[in-house]
Amino acid sequence: MYANVIVDISHEKLDKTFQYSIPDELLCDIRPGVCVDIPFGSRTIAGYVIEVTDKPEYDPARTKPLIGIKADSVAVEAKLIALAAWIRRNYGSTMNQALKTVIPVKKQAKEQVSRSIALKIDKVKARAQLALCEAKKQKAKARLFRALIDADDGARLEYSFVTGKLSVSAATIRALEQSGFIEVITQSGYRNPVEHMSVDTYDKVLNAAQQSVVDAIEGDIAAGLRNTYLIKGVTGSGKTEVYMELIAHCIQSGRQAIVLIPEIALTYQTVMRFFARFGNRVSIINSRLSNGERYDQFERAKNGDIDIMIGPRSALFTPFSNLGLIIIDEEHENSYKSESVPRYHAREVAIEYARMSDAIVVLGSATPSVDSYYKAKTGVYRLLELDKRVDDRPLPKCEVVDLRQELREGNSSILSTRLQELMEERLLNGQQTMLFLNRRGKSAFMSCRACGFVVKCPHCDVSLSEHSGGVMVCHYCGYRQPVPKVCPSCGSKYISGFKAGTQKIEAMVAKRFPQARILRMDYDTTRAKDAYEKILQAFSNHEADILIGTQMIVKGHDFSNVTLVGVLAADMSLHVNDFHAAERTFALLTQAAGRAGRGKLPGNVVIQTYDPDHYAIRTAKEQDYEAFYDKEIEYRRLMNYPPVWNMLLVHVTSPDESECSSMAQQVYDIALQMISHTDENQSPDDRHLIQLIGPADATIAKVNDIYRKVIYMKTSDYAALISIKDVIEQAVKADTAMKHANISFDFNPMSGF
Repeated sequence: MYANVIVDISHEKLDKTFQYSIPDELLCDIRPGVCVDIPFGSRTIAGYVIEVTDKPEYDPARTKPLIGIKADSVAVEAKLIALAAWIRRNYGSTMNQALKTVIPVKKQAKEQVSRSIALKIDKVKARAQLALCEAKKQKAKARLFRALIDADDGARLEYSFVTGKLSVSAATIRALEQSGFIEVITQSGYRNPVEHMSVDTYDKVLNAAQQSVVDAIEGDIAAGLRNTYLIKGVTGSGKTEVYMELIAHCIQSGRQAIVLIPEIALTYQTVMRFFARFGNRVSIINSRLSNGERYDQFERAKNGDIDIMIGPRSALFTPFSNLGLIIIDEEHENSYKSESVPRYHAREVAIEYARMSDAIVVLGSATPSVDSYYKAKTGVYRLLELDKRVDDRPLPKCEVVDLRQELREGNSSILSTRLQELMEERLLNGQQTMLFLNRRGKSAFMSCRACGFVVKCPHCDVSLSEHSGGVMVCHYCGYRQPVPKVCPSCGSKYISGFKAGTQKIEAMVAKRFPQARILRMDYDTTRAKDAYEKILQAFSNHEADILIGTQMIVKGHDFSNVTLVGVLAADMSLHVNDFHAAERTFALLTQAAGRAGRGKLPGNVVIQTYDPDHYAIRTAKEQDYEAFYDKEIEYRRLMNYPPVWNMLLVHVTSPDESECSSMAQQVYDIALQMISHTDENQSPDDRHLIQLIGPADATIAKVNDIYRKVIYMKTSDYAALISIKDVIEQAVKADTAMKHANISFDFNPMSGF
């Protein structure tokens, strides 16, 4: 047996591994994550085992053996490597891809250094020097001495303050330092992205329902149980307070906590609330931080300087030494599923990471994923509920507007008559409105009303979207071109955008309500580092009356003065090629509705739709999750969809269309052969039916000149899908003929391809 070993997991290039033979006496103890001593040239160094295999990469006679297991290895790094091995095995990827997932910050950034200036003599002598400088007209030196004398005893002046505000040159500072009058103190420190925060003190007390949930979880922990918990709480029921109380217990026991949130946009409000209670023991991690900030946050976690890490999916891999709790807020969100290889789901990885760490996982949502609720109903998770808002505040009043009827009555605007009336009322009363549209840009696509031609990307099988500035953009590859003035196909001038996006809505609202102050929050307005925080803070401070946005505005935000939410096109996400469409629509509508009436004033919600009778729309209007779930799980059972069955999507890509088709067919044949062989060797009672679908073009058959094919497999037996994945991986690795084809796997996909 052989062990593949990496020698430096902090290095940016994690693709260099070394193979060693495993001595017989160590065979039982060597596994992924174990730190070992290895011969490396003339030295003995430490390395981490990332894989155990029976296949030698080199001549076995020339392969050196491991020396032994390192006794004082770093447990957290070993654990992360073991987790990477689990991800590779369960989701399909190379070990190096998995390693780069769990060790997201690999490159050390330049150390942050701060400098300050202090007196090296007592103040009596300093006053004498000040008088001397004034007599000699040495104004810069005098300013510095005066500032140091006026400062509190032992106080330091920031170097930047001295060179900036006091206008003292570096040469003057150097001269005074060399004379022994002052000293320049240099300190290195961590970058802290939350150090600027200043918030009110935390003074909230749990109500009876919240305390009951906390007691149930803490009771299990005290009894030695390590469950996964699903907190199903209506919007505004105070799930965050429950999280903080659980974290407080966790910290008291000497352990750390990770809080996952679905969007970077949620970071600001979430951290404000956590910072109020836990102060600088809280930190954040997300893609908007600089490399230096990201590196420092993981170092702070590793060194025990923080107890709580908050952030999107990547925060899950925070290297805490004694992890006790993982919280996944808004656990139904798609963003917890990785869109790149390995296509892992943070929820499942969190459960495995918690098992390794003797920790617990808490999932929370007003609209739990069908998958999680199914597991709660079948006893895999423990279900805990908060069925009322804090202080018994009522849920908002929901109305459904049929846009077909609006058109029949002569209103062709995207804003229904009823929504306009309520918006006018809010403006008169000084209250705020949120308008939600699941789209960015000005239009969905450009089409010719004369011949039906749709302007498409030349590199991708998708339409271009119109943006401001007279440009059309592909949202898949970034291709841009000017908006055509006439139809490229027939020459007709009747070519225009179809359906409105957030930019168009902003213009329409501004025209209809010229007195209103409007903010827009979508991908285009939040590209800058602090854009999320600035927009949300401005709206929270009532610097705007109306906030228009995409999905990011309806997830978890808490604005006490928002009393109206308008969902402009509720069925925009309903009729798409994805079996999650109804679930996604219900969650979006319910979450959007939940932003209204969270303060003392009651709220209204207007849901605009062309399909008012769809069960996802009807149940969202009533805020009835149970009714929606009963209908949706019936549909999943009928179609053998997750979570009732499991699904594996094999995704084949290649710049060569024929190669893509050939590889897809090869994958199909391998799967078919395995299924047939399995059926032959099983009795009818033991046999797990596997449905094989494909190969077929992906939903988008070409992206950026890369052709895409898919094969689907469905079965109740998850292990059977992993076995098929393993055989396909081995077959593809052995096939050197198809050099340009790539294969990836997606277990229980959250969206189509």
